[in-house]
Amino acid sequence: MATTAMPGRGRATGLARSLFGSPLNFAVTAGFALLLWATLPFVVRWAILDAAFLPAVPETCRAAGGACWSFIIAKHSQILFGIYPYDERWRPMIVCLLLLGLLIHSVRPQAWRPSLAIWWLGALAASWLLLAGGMFGLIEVTADKWGGLPVTLILTVVAIGFGFPTGVLLALARRSSTLPVIRLLATLFIEVTRALPLLSILFIASIMLPLLVPEAFLPDKFMRALIALYLFASAYMAEVVRGGLQALPRGQDEAADALGLNYWQKQRLIILPQAVALVIPALTNTVIVMIKNTSLVLVVGLFDLISSGKAALADPEWRSPSVEVYLFITAIYFVLCFGFSRFADSLERRAKGPAT
Repeated sequence: MATTAMPGRGRATGLARSLFGSPLNFAVTAGFALLLWATLPFVVRWAILDAAFLPAVPETCRAAGGACWSFIIAKHSQILFGIYPYDERWRPMIVCLLLLGLLIHSVRPQAWRPSLAIWWLGALAASWLLLAGGMFGLIEVTADKWGGLPVTLILTVVAIGFGFPTGVLLALARRSSTLPVIRLLATLFIEVTRALPLLSILFIASIMLPLLVPEAFLPDKFMRALIALYLFASAYMAEVVRGGLQALPRGQDEAADALGLNYWQKQRLIILPQAVALVIPALTNTVIVMIKNTSLVLVVGLFDLISSGKAALADPEWRSPSVEVYLFITAIYFVLCFGFSRFADSLERRAKGPAT
């Protein structure tokens, strides 16, 4: 009588083979097991068993022998929103909820319509109005008092959201065979921008420009940093998209020409969808790097998430639990980056179509 293998037993056998199937696998597994055995009890004791939670006062942390999560509970508002006026912090909270909610909505394929761009422009305008105030009875708050998570989200959304379409246009311009001047200008912009570190571009935008341009013609420091990040992102995305365009066989262009499509119809309907699908992993990497690059604005005096955490640590009443603060900030960055990575994986699977 024929017997069939149980699926659970087959998976267990495959897992055991992958962990212990060779001397190298056995050594690596044993090494990780020893590492966990040596460190996990200490981490659990420090982070949970001996940690301080409530009440969220300095005395609770002084009496505890583990992590000082009381500081995070007491200072989470300052870490998330920086030096924004305390009584007005409901405004950056709404901005964070608005942008994160729209990000979650935007990952749904059903939302991919032209109206989504209008929703994003409206959300950014509403975010700016809420943070800046000065209208509709809101107290005016200058950009130098903005900080924390809203700044990180706005910098990320604008740099990536506007940088990607600009990068696509730059990639098409650099490959143009009929517009040599446009091709030269696009090449110069891309190569010069990629040759400079982002820190240098931020320094030029925030420190050097005020020395060269009259103050009346300059936007504020936040807007200058925003434009610098946008230009930097567009140059890198242009090269990623250009790599996808070059990977397509020439037959795609010829087939589009045979259908009688003009240049922009050909790019929109045939070339660009295939090129972008080919470079989703590279685009994902660029986006994640840009999310983390927003932390560099602290060197030009803007209060991003990390700057807000450092400012919270300056309170002399607490014992400066820097490890806990940076773990909290790391968790926020991890959620943003990991969430986008999962979204990119779903896009890649969707682009490949159902497995055959």
